[in-house]
Amino acid sequence: MGCCSSASAAQSSKREWKPLEDRSCTDIPWLLLFVLFCIGMGFICGFSVATGAAARLVSGYDSYGNICGQRNAKLEAIPNSGLDHTHRKYVFFLDPCNLDLINRKIKSIALCVAACPRQELKTLSDVQKFAEINGSALCSYNIKPSEYTLTSKSSGFCPKLPVPASAPIPFFHRCAPVNISCYAKFAEALITFVSDNSVLHRLISGVMTSKEIILGLCLLSLVLSMILMVIIRYISRVLVWILTVLVILGSLGGTSVLWWLYAKQRRSPKEAVIPEQLQIAEDNLRALLIYAISATVFTVILFLIMLVMRKRVALTIALFHVAGKVFIHLPLLVFQPFWTFFALVLFWAYWIMTLLFLGTTGSAVQNEQGFVEYKISGPLQYMWWYHVVGLIWISEFILACQQMTVAGAVVTYYFTRDKRNLPFTPILASVNRLIRYHLGTVAKGSFIITLVKIPRMVLMYIHSQLKGKENACARCMLKSCICCLWCLEKCLSYLNQNAYTATAINSTNFCTSAKDAFVILVENALRVAAINTVGDFMLFLGKVLIVCSTGLAGIMLLNYQQDYTVWVLPLIIVCLFAFLVAHCFLSIYEMVVDVLFLCFAIDTKYNDGSPGREFYMDKVLMEFVENSRKAMKEAGKGGAADARELKPMLRKR
Repeated sequence: MGCCSSASAAQSSKREWKPLEDRSCTDIPWLLLFVLFCIGMGFICGFSVATGAAARLVSGYDSYGNICGQRNAKLEAIPNSGLDHTHRKYVFFLDPCNLDLINRKIKSIALCVAACPRQELKTLSDVQKFAEINGSALCSYNIKPSEYTLTSKSSGFCPKLPVPASAPIPFFHRCAPVNISCYAKFAEALITFVSDNSVLHRLISGVMTSKEIILGLCLLSLVLSMILMVIIRYISRVLVWILTVLVILGSLGGTSVLWWLYAKQRRSPKEAVIPEQLQIAEDNLRALLIYAISATVFTVILFLIMLVMRKRVALTIALFHVAGKVFIHLPLLVFQPFWTFFALVLFWAYWIMTLLFLGTTGSAVQNEQGFVEYKISGPLQYMWWYHVVGLIWISEFILACQQMTVAGAVVTYYFTRDKRNLPFTPILASVNRLIRYHLGTVAKGSFIITLVKIPRMVLMYIHSQLKGKENACARCMLKSCICCLWCLEKCLSYLNQNAYTATAINSTNFCTSAKDAFVILVENALRVAAINTVGDFMLFLGKVLIVCSTGLAGIMLLNYQQDYTVWVLPLIIVCLFAFLVAHCFLSIYEMVVDVLFLCFAIDTKYNDGSPGREFYMDKVLMEFVENSRKAMKEAGKGGAADARELKPMLRKR
């Protein structure tokens, strides 16, 4: 379970990489810990259901603690409790649009009614008529329908006029207004931004009116993402060099323009210039000189980096080409984001339902207004902390399962010499190995990410709560800590992904796999830098292309829609969804490239192409190795730095 065992380190130094040969269970204690944690999550859900929270959540309850649709027991010292609501199955709010934006709740008396008003009721006479016809009293239980228009109590215990038309929410028995303007006010309660209500109403109206176009554009972004994954394989070489040329021309052009402006400013006549303007001109000239020197230094450094990286760019191109072949042999990889998203949605739905249960569980307490609220007392009131940790850990666990599944499938493809002997469904075979052997490794890796993510989220929450109150030093320290934790999280995520690949290859536990992967990455540091810069930039441009294409199509379609006033929000929704879809698909492509690189690095380290030690790699990667060897021979001793990285290392005995 520990990472620092000297015995395991000694075994690791002598151990050889044996791709796909041996399989054994890894990190079993962590799997047991994860199972126990999930049992705790189940206990929280069971507790909230057993204490009656499920009935209060689904059926709803009024302001006096009575659950709608059933007979209730009398609550001590609380009036109007213990009523029989067998025939009153719906919760009705006297003022449904009166919201407490701070506490995120409706500031209104809630009653149990027999039916929701389907049409707008403008006067108390209409409310009285509705009660007499439908048998659904919309005023307080103490007032009879015949007294609605006669008593002075109607002002505080009858619904606010006009009563908006409403309909019951499916499965949750709440009367919700059908008017879009009231939905806009609900949206104001969900976000902490409150500005011009009329603008927000028009934005919500635009979304509701253009929902068919939004769905069509979201489908377009999905299709474009799948097409781009196929195209990248064929244009990777051209795309990389086009980007390289553009960066070179851009840096040279920017530097030349700065020096030209500096020279022009310096030669400009300064006669008949007042002292203040002369001082401004000198400041501008000095600033131009600083900018020009900085741009020159940046351009020189950029050229040197490209000079060093030029051979590694060829490896990036080769890996992208092979990644395209992987998707041809493993077409189910394209659908991997769907399964992961489906699993995450199912878990998030369960998590939200349990959170809602927790919000209605506990004992009945009378608030300052004399109405009933349910609160948990004692140690159980901190269950939501456990629930929040579960959200992060299990979500990371699901994402890690995707990484392990993709790594296992790509490793199977790479280390199978004859591609005709691949399993019928390498993805399903990888899932089978994950479930049988490596769930503990995934649980451990995801827990490490959770340990870093939780403090960062706590600091972000503290920073948001203290916004405008803390001094400059405290604000700087908070932001620095958040930034450092974010960087650490990204580094650990990258190392975790490579550790999963090492586990998929050699079936070792998480710590051993992470150490082995780290050694391989350090030995190929320049190649890693090239792939993570050039490759990631290519994929980023792909995401930008999909978002721009979808946004352009959205502008063209929404521009001809005349049924609403503002279509900015629909366009933002479409662009965000397009970026999310593009990120999901291209992150799979990036994952495949990273796995292929680690497999390639291991292949070149322990094999040299001689009999008995043949390479596993694809012909495209083989050509890269041959070209590297030729370049190494031509360079001779002058290429010693490259030779150390390019030549295959002998197998450790």
